[in-house]
Amino acid sequence: MATKKTSKTSDSLVRLYIGADHRGFNLKEQIKESLLSKNVSFIDCGDITYKKNDDYPVYAAAVAENVSHNSVDGYHSKGILICGSAEGMCIAANKFKWIRAAIVENADQTKLAVQHDHANIICLPANTLKINNAKKIIDAFLKAKPSKATRHVRRIKKILKIEKQNFK
Repeated sequence: MATKKTSKTSDSLVRLYIGADHRGFNLKEQIKESLLSKNVSFIDCGDITYKKNDDYPVYAAAVAENVSHNSVDGYHSKGILICGSAEGMCIAANKFKWIRAAIVENADQTKLAVQHDHANIICLPANTLKINNAKKIIDAFLKAKPSKATRHVRRIKKILKIEKQNFK
């Protein structure tokens, strides 16, 4: 699996990683074109070419590992994963420490996932999602900020406690 960095300048301080299996490959390529047109930089974690028999855990791991380990130097990392249903990608990504991956299908849901649950990876279902809706979801994802409301922070702390107990 190759990793390709796309070098356009981004106005934000977000490191964005994107990955897809064969079912999500075409949507990923359309998303990349949209990101480039908006000067949003990203790193494509694969697959770089369409492979009919590839497996989603490879790309989920590549994106989740990068998001988990690359929130430094004033940047925070986010990821976008795409497969047929989004279920497998979400399950695999959530096996990594500090990852809060969420399946999203509209912009409002995406905004809430980031605000309330501090989601740092969104998983998109290529089987049902069209590019116009995907663009709205990604715009919401990149703009949304995690809530600092007491109840949300309290819940995230509980998630972090579970992670600490289970990721040794």
